[in-house]
Amino acid sequence: MHSADSSRLVVVDYQDVASSKVNLSVQLESAFGGLQSSTSSSPLGIIAIRNVPNFIDAKGKFLSLAHALAHLEPEYLETHLSDPKSMYNAGWSHGKEKLGDKPDVAKASYYFNPISDSPGTTEERERYPASYPCNKWPNEDEVPQLKTFKDAAKTLGKIMHQVVVLLAKHIDAMAERRVKGYTKNFLFEAMRKTEKVKGRLLYYYPLDEKCVDSAAAKEDSWIGWHNDSGFLTSLAGDLYVDDDTGQYLDASEVDPEAGLYVADRSGESIQVTIPQDCLAVQIGECLQILTGGVVVATPHCVRGPRLGWNPDSSIRVARISHPCFIDLKPTFPLTMPAGCSREDVTRVGSGMGRVPPLDERWHDGMTFGDFLHTTFSKYYGLKGFDAK
Repeated sequence: MHSADSSRLVVVDYQDVASSKVNLSVQLESAFGGLQSSTSSSPLGIIAIRNVPNFIDAKGKFLSLAHALAHLEPEYLETHLSDPKSMYNAGWSHGKEKLGDKPDVAKASYYFNPISDSPGTTEERERYPASYPCNKWPNEDEVPQLKTFKDAAKTLGKIMHQVVVLLAKHIDAMAERRVKGYTKNFLFEAMRKTEKVKGRLLYYYPLDEKCVDSAAAKEDSWIGWHNDSGFLTSLAGDLYVDDDTGQYLDASEVDPEAGLYVADRSGESIQVTIPQDCLAVQIGECLQILTGGVVVATPHCVRGPRLGWNPDSSIRVARISHPCFIDLKPTFPLTMPAGCSREDVTRVGSGMGRVPPLDERWHDGMTFGDFLHTTFSKYYGLKGFDAK
């Protein structure tokens, strides 16, 4: 059961996020709160921020390059832009992730760190190659169509990181009021100082019968249901293009049921459209733990166009998006505040039947790296996978 109701999406202004004098507790509760939330409607687990300086221009410049990247020669992508050492956490990745026991070929990714080309220390890069990979950028002499790619990626990623830093201060204030034992300004300082920032430029290829079984009925045909497992995720929204030409598509040319879906606290599936002029932020499960369940991660997925939804159109629809994951070190301990119980952390958003329950993947004090390892094992059955 799903519905489209973006009127429930909480939208705030950047100036309010940037101000230390504005209290955003009501808006944050409406966006991120759990079942104990005092809001009248069930939170969607996402907040949109309008009027972010330079965001619209930066988004347009970077996302517009995704089509050219995704259509480079496969040999060049695999030879020059892929990074097996980092388990494909830097550069190009297509068909490396698995859905069950099958490679995921419905989308491709380009991973990069907008904050540093060589994050962490030498020791950290050697010990945790998936967490601190060095960036791999296209050679502009070899692919002149991507001449501005590196600069555009860093510009957008830094904006998205900075907005999360500002929002973190408001989340801190909310958690400090609600939870005994929450460390003052913890999240703000952590997000401000971290070098573990990962941008992911996503290109969703047109779906066909080879990619999905009965795409008309499959709600998560482009990305399966999942929770963000980290701390905070910044979203640049999306755009749709003609895969053959790279031309932007008008909304009338795209299946109205395609796009982002979230599960609200009642478990209902809601289609959410992020306004094109807004940056959005989602909560990760680590932050749910660290706030004692004051803010809660939300299951979400991406639905592709239904096969044959418009029999009069021959356009092969592709989707482009860019989340940016702002996290902490893999050795960081995921410990709930002293005044909270395990039930406070896990009773809300514990899977809702769509994702593996949090209480099966986390115990108090386990490290972020171990949590990712356990989580990926639960999702994909990758028992030998080292997510650290």
